Amino acid sequence: MGKQEVKTRNGERVAIVAGLRTPFARQSTEFSQVPAVDLGKMVVSEMLARTDIDPKLIEQVVFGQVVQMPEAPNIAREIVLGTGMNIHTDAYSVTRACATSFQAAVNVAESIMAGTIDIGIAGGADSSSVLPIGVSKKLAANLLALSKTKTMGQKLSILKNLSFKDLMPVPPAVAEYSTGLSMGQTAEQMAKTHGISRAEQDALAHRSHTLASQAWKEGKIQDEVMTAFPEPYKKWISEDNNIRHDSTVEGYAKLRPAFDRQYGSVTAANSTPLTDGGAAVMLMREGKAKELGMEILGYIRGYAFSAIGVEKDMLMGPTYATAKVLENTGLELSDLTLIDMHEAFAAQALANVKMFASDKFAQENLGRSKAIGEIDMDKFNVLGGSIAYGHPFAATGARMMTQTLRELKRRGGGIALNTACAAGGLGAAMILEVE
Repeated sequence: MGKQEVKTRNGERVAIVAGLRTPFARQSTEFSQVPAVDLGKMVVSEMLARTDIDPKLIEQVVFGQVVQMPEAPNIAREIVLGTGMNIHTDAYSVTRACATSFQAAVNVAESIMAGTIDIGIAGGADSSSVLPIGVSKKLAANLLALSKTKTMGQKLSILKNLSFKDLMPVPPAVAEYSTGLSMGQTAEQMAKTHGISRAEQDALAHRSHTLASQAWKEGKIQDEVMTAFPEPYKKWISEDNNIRHDSTVEGYAKLRPAFDRQYGSVTAANSTPLTDGGAAVMLMREGKAKELGMEILGYIRGYAFSAIGVEKDMLMGPTYATAKVLENTGLELSDLTLIDMHEAFAAQALANVKMFASDKFAQENLGRSKAIGEIDMDKFNVLGGSIAYGHPFAATGARMMTQTLRELKRRGGGIALNTACAAGGLGAAMILEVE
């Protein structure tokens, strides 16, 4: 028995009764004109319709986005206002980089555990296509000064100080603020440090696409993905558009390294692409779910978050967070039916898999006398992972939760681990259970 119990004071568990997502679309494709807030409203509105629950019963919405929209900084509140919920519904937004919707789900679960709500919605949405484009610091300062001038001479005096370079737009940063390193550079470092070869990375990418394609063809994914009609409403999208249905391992070898052109092994093909999409889950107090006659997908049994340094191995969060969640719940790796790990990069995923099995790493970094354990790859990312499906940053956690619960149910129940790395050296791990 572990030290963590995800239950109310009356001993009721936190149930997940619904999960849904939009199709995930590569940057600048089907969702090229759809901002994150609309992706969020789209998926929550459809989930409410499918569950046939009165929107007024929702007591809390916790949602997130990683690429912030300055005009709608509280995406959760916009979702409440745009989906017919009670205007008094509590709504706030969170961000934990790529683990954002795990954090959102935990926040709702903790509200249920505290007895302040019975029903809540958690999730995330991100658009890599509709981005807040900034301006240079010099242009921003001059525009501010310009707004305070009174004469044409003053205006011209300010404008002549600007060069063409100052007028160039500034896209959102893709690097760590504290180090200047991109996620891809960190993945490259992890590949070199932990001896992850190019062939191993390409093989994992091929596996991810092959399993995801197979899952779609076998009808395992369709029910958790809505059909979307994005602007300008001339066509619809009902499937993820990044999956390579004709994947061959030989095809991956043709791509050049993306971050270290001379000696690197991380490529666009063995990494997850920039993606647009949204995903959500509905959580309830167990008794409330039964009272309303809701089908329970499963339960949250435990969770943990981790934080490590960003200079090296920044994407090792799954190993650190998993060690914590297993200790919290009193479980061993061998107790798990399924393990679903976010694939930001094949190098990152494989480095974590390797460190799961390392006694040395456990003793030096995790405060454990022995390794977490060697992952049985027959349990690992059995429906493919983020390399294939894509990765709208804030939505991935909710995708993983829904996908895992439904797969556990198909297998007759069990216990599963969801885990993800995140920018800033963060990590998340969640234990899900289906009876």
